[in-house]
Amino acid sequence: MKNICSCIATLASSQRIRPIYFWSYSFLQEQRELKTLQRAKRVISKQTGLADKVFRNRIRSARKTGRQIRRLITRQKEAGKQAYRKLVKITKQTVDQAKQVLETLAELSDDPAQGLRDTLETFIPRAEQVIDQTIRRVFRDEKVPAEDKIVSIFEPHTAIIRRGKAGKPVEYGRKVWLDEVEGGIVTRWKVLDGNPSDKLQWVPSLDAHQQLFGKPPTQASADRGVFSADNETEAKSRGIKRVVLPKPGKKSEKRRQHEKQPWFRRARKWHAGVEGRISVLKRCYHLDRCLNQGQDGFHRWVGWGVIAHNLNKIGSTVVARSE
Repeated sequence: MKNICSCIATLASSQRIRPIYFWSYSFLQEQRELKTLQRAKRVISKQTGLADKVFRNRIRSARKTGRQIRRLITRQKEAGKQAYRKLVKITKQTVDQAKQVLETLAELSDDPAQGLRDTLETFIPRAEQVIDQTIRRVFRDEKVPAEDKIVSIFEPHTAIIRRGKAGKPVEYGRKVWLDEVEGGIVTRWKVLDGNPSDKLQWVPSLDAHQQLFGKPPTQASADRGVFSADNETEAKSRGIKRVVLPKPGKKSEKRRQHEKQPWFRRARKWHAGVEGRISVLKRCYHLDRCLNQGQDGFHRWVGWGVIAHNLNKIGSTVVARSE
């Protein structure tokens, strides 16, 4: 850790820190469900010979019903609900058949059977969760909380994103939090669960900076969403001289004068560089969309992107200083 700190200290200043966040979108492929079912049928046929008797392929029925739902749900709501009931019934039947296959696989000990058993034990609870949220939302008219929803059985960690963008009312991905110091080095990153308040990320960022460099920064800045009186007080108590957290909404005259000070305005201009950093990370290091699978894959994708960015930044700084 000391070697890392000394390396960063020679290339970037720890005097200023600006935590930033952005959304990285998940790469959802519903078509992989078909491949999984086909693979399951082949393995069951090879190992137990029960595919045709127990594991009936219902993909055509589900596809046909899905087309009916898309056609009817907006124009004929009741007919659309009937189609939804049929699709839920088909899904329940598939889950029941998968459970029967699990009972058969419990008697087998070879590797293919174990692999299929692990797959079914993973996806059966997810399918049951999808059935439950569909019944609650469509038939009971409940507003299912985002934390109770699963938007992909392959990427269950994916969060629902509503940013009010034209043409994209709903997107899917994860919120990524980064800490950047002066010089463009990202000293910490974290993939957040769900969509927590930005205010909760301020203190962890200060803690990580203190632990890494052994001292607080001279200046710490963040966006309006991070502002709170407690966050300002916490930063000042740590010895940070310039705490730059613009207050949203209506401000008192004293607050307006505070934010009009030259040092505050200079700090806000420096903090505006986070937009450029986000753009570089997304365009050059492909952090706009994760192409890896699973939650661990998402963390690896972001982590390697940050590492690649830091190495490039370190290399260009060393070359520039040697010229």
